[in-house]
Amino acid sequence: MSTLDRMQQPASGPVRSFEFPEVDRRRLLNGIDLRVARLSRLPMVSVNLFVRAGEAGLSEQRAGLAVLTGDALEGGTQRRSGSELAEALEGLGARLGVSTGWEGTSISLSCLADRLEEALPLLAETFLEPDFPTEEVDRVREQELAAIRQREMDPASLASDEAVRRFFAAGQPYARPQGGTEASVSSVTRDHMRGYADACYRPGEGGLVIVGDIDPNEAEALALNCLGEWTGEPAGVAGFDPRPARQDRKIWVVDRPGSVQSEIRVGHVGTARDTPDYFPLSVANMLLGGTFTSRLNLNLREKNGFTYGVRSGFSFRSRPGPFQVSTSVGTEVTGPAVREIMHELENLVAGGPTDEEVAASRDFAAGIFGLQMETAGQIASRVTQCVVYGLPDDYYHRYRDNVRAVTTEQVADAARSHIRPSEAQIVVVGAADEIVGPLEALGLGPVEVV
Repeated sequence: MSTLDRMQQPASGPVRSFEFPEVDRRRLLNGIDLRVARLSRLPMVSVNLFVRAGEAGLSEQRAGLAVLTGDALEGGTQRRSGSELAEALEGLGARLGVSTGWEGTSISLSCLADRLEEALPLLAETFLEPDFPTEEVDRVREQELAAIRQREMDPASLASDEAVRRFFAAGQPYARPQGGTEASVSSVTRDHMRGYADACYRPGEGGLVIVGDIDPNEAEALALNCLGEWTGEPAGVAGFDPRPARQDRKIWVVDRPGSVQSEIRVGHVGTARDTPDYFPLSVANMLLGGTFTSRLNLNLREKNGFTYGVRSGFSFRSRPGPFQVSTSVGTEVTGPAVREIMHELENLVAGGPTDEEVAASRDFAAGIFGLQMETAGQIASRVTQCVVYGLPDDYYHRYRDNVRAVTTEQVADAARSHIRPSEAQIVVVGAADEIVGPLEALGLGPVEVV
């Protein structure tokens, strides 16, 4: 009888097969991009309706309007109040949700397949006939203002907001919090929401995704019945090219007297979702700070005991979003922690990854892919990403093959191209009187207390 050696790491098993469901794609007469994936293993359906109504298209004075408008949708329609809408959905066993981000707004619906004929009209009514009752507008506005004030008191949120302000040039959408600022949110009225919905909640450049136990022909008939009269293009959005606030490295300290911990953010403007380096760069980030066994975590957590965890990541958007390393450490080790973060960034760029690191990251990414596609909602979310970013129809069918084809040389090249330690902005929220000296001693660049 063999004994288990608990000192040896178990070997990786073979990657299990997973086939992404076939997606039936149709263009309806009014321009709606309809995508249907049939899954018959459960009698459920998940729906995502996406429109190009996102925060990236708003001026600084109107920041937060897209989020607030989306949040207020469930407050009632021109036919029924918010409570009546909720009761109608509950009676069908359906769940409705709205989310708004930089790229646009999505309204999602999940229900039993045999109730979709009754539930989909409620989604359409919510999205196309919003009423924006005054009490609901006031509620979501005050709720967002409370969240903004809370972010200003929370060290982690404060560090993240200050970081993007230092990464991106002033006045650009990405230089501000996604939900807007206290000044911009305070000025939002019911008329603003109505005007925004009327101008931007249009089918052009958006899409309707339906995943579950439904025939594509039946899905098309339901879509035409509920949305066939919906037409138009969303209001034009002025383009912008995300520019860095500066290209020389600098340390910014946000003083919080008496803090026993420091929130650290290190990064710069990253790259867009359509970069040809997407797969190599994703693997590079995984081995840098995207998994528990990453270089950053093994250094700061396992070797030095500075933190419970550290992460790195690229926010891939239609335009270049931020690349950022984030962690929280004790005040007394703030300087050493920043030093080790910069060491790992510079070491990856200069020396590249090992074959073993790349193989482990590739296998992990390929292995968990199927686990992230267990529900109709998860698959609908991925198909919606194809709409949002214009990805090829077979993108997720080839996803694992593309990941496993990444080479060590490609990862090294991607890291050198998109990770720039010499341009990193280092933001630290903590007790300035205790951390400024150690940070200055690192010699990484000028230190400014803000």
